[in-house]
Amino acid sequence: MRTRLLVLLSFLAVPLLADDPAMTTLRVEVKSLSDKPVDRASVRVKFIQGRSIVKLGKKIMTSWEVRTTQDGTAKIPPIPQGKILIQVMAKGYQTYGQTFEVNEAEKTIEVKLNPPQPQYSAHQ
Repeated sequence: MRTRLLVLLSFLAVPLLADDPAMTTLRVEVKSLSDKPVDRASVRVKFIQGRSIVKLGKKIMTSWEVRTTQDGTAKIPPIPQGKILIQVMAKGYQTYGQTFEVNEAEKTIEVKLNPPQPQYSAHQ
């Protein structure tokens, strides 16, 4: 009786394990407020939502850190669809960070970086 139950459970689990999560190819375009591309900006992409059925409910830990090209683009390898956090850091600009919901096979996200704010002092 136990062996029949184990065989039945193994046949039911095989389709779940074979199912790959939907993936998306991400492209991030980094520009200044004047629409000029920002080269050599550090782009960090982190998948933050969901759990893997294949790994029996363990969290999917997926993140990449790349730099933009001279035309201000960064291409990210395929990442699971869902909520992702994008952080952009470049010299001479404010750090940018935002969460996006990605459900397409290919997605282009445009990021506009602000210039640094002047220093503020609470002391007089």
